[in-house]
Amino acid sequence: MSAYCEICGKGVMSGMKVSHSHIRTKRKWKPNIQRVRAIINGEVKRINVCTHCLRADKVQRTL
Repeated sequence: MSAYCEICGKGVMSGMKVSHSHIRTKRKWKPNIQRVRAIINGEVKRINVCTHCLRADKVQRTL
């Protein structure tokens, strides 16, 4: 599954994990992406959407 939202473009962010002794290692923060059926331009399509966009009703979801 792709790691970005097709509505807002939110994707993977990278940074450093910092331990108590200040040893730094690389890590990633991944968005909560859900594959949903939604109405796009009058058609039902499966798209990858973050949960923030789902809760904000930026996508008209079908069941």
